Amino acid sequence: MAKIDGTAAPRPTPNRVVPVLAAVALVLVWLLDLGTIQPNRIVPGTGHGLVSAVGWPGAGLVSLVLIASLAVSILPLAWRYWALLVLAGLSLALLPLLLEVFAARHLPPDSPYARSSVGAGFWCLLFLLSLMLIEILGRLKAGRGVQLLVMVVIGGSWLVLLRGAGLESLSLVREFNAQPDKFAQALRAHLALAFGAVAVSAGLAVMLALKMMRSPAWQRPILGAVSFMQTIPSLAVFGLLIAPLSALSSAFPVLQELGVRGIGWAPALLALIAYSLLPMVRNTFVALTEVPESLADAGRGMGMSERQLFFQLKVPLALPVIIEGVRITTIQAIGLTAVAALIGAGGFGGFIFQGLGQSAMDLVLLGALPTIALALVADALFTLLAASLRPVPATA
Repeated sequence: MAKIDGTAAPRPTPNRVVPVLAAVALVLVWLLDLGTIQPNRIVPGTGHGLVSAVGWPGAGLVSLVLIASLAVSILPLAWRYWALLVLAGLSLALLPLLLEVFAARHLPPDSPYARSSVGAGFWCLLFLLSLMLIEILGRLKAGRGVQLLVMVVIGGSWLVLLRGAGLESLSLVREFNAQPDKFAQALRAHLALAFGAVAVSAGLAVMLALKMMRSPAWQRPILGAVSFMQTIPSLAVFGLLIAPLSALSSAFPVLQELGVRGIGWAPALLALIAYSLLPMVRNTFVALTEVPESLADAGRGMGMSERQLFFQLKVPLALPVIIEGVRITTIQAIGLTAVAALIGAGGFGGFIFQGLGQSAMDLVLLGALPTIALALVADALFTLLAASLRPVPATA
């Protein structure tokens, strides 16, 4: 294809990341077990490779998709990323069908306690396809609408397939079906603790940032205090809070009626707030103080008061950076809430530690996977929110 002036248009450069990921996925899915068949919940199962798990047609289809992704990514085609988006997106959306075929082929019909379990090959395939999808969306510079559509299609497909009859024998699904009410309770507790801590720390961060702006002498003590709290190990913070909260609840019975005790949600919430303060305070303070003074002078020249400058100029310009602090804090709080189950705070950490005690790895996954999913969803939503609030540069 030539330009109007007669010079040749530059050809698209081949991608180097996608072919490496596709090649690694192709090797690992053939070398590792795609799934295992367990006679019961505790006994280790028998692993099955790709051909044994889904047969030659299924193995050929998986290999064909990965080889096609590799080939398309290295060809200098203008439309290759859209083709890769379709390949990676549909592969991720329909990936649970491999487990359904595997269970149908190998699960013994006369053994009610037998179950199928996910193997290392499946996890590697899922992880590498996800990395491919992230790389493709980045190369396409896809807008927020396209990203949300891809997430909804993949997430919806997984929900439909996992709730179908074909995957009832999957160990992870059985663990969920055995205690759905407890799972819902853990979800509510996890969300309440994590987002409650983020909300409280956001309010405190704004007040502390404003205090540092008005009184610069407070900047070093406040930042030093929140930095010090960040350096204390999480388990140590939970342990340190048990004794004083127990003493307070004994001295004031009204606190016991509110559920404030040495263990439970109260020490977990306080510890999460302490850990959330540093990124929130630092990002809020930096965002509000780094607004160019020339813009403030221009606003004053237009007759704006200091209050108007703060709410109509500084806050809108600072919001993307503040949201970035909220994003970091939320992801951190979601992860630390799982550890808080050790002191009886509830949440998905209860499944993790219960599964470790019973040597039931699928019960561990029942707590770990939703925690990871919550963190990924929070990261995506806050990233999109920050991008939507970022000022659009003026064009000439």
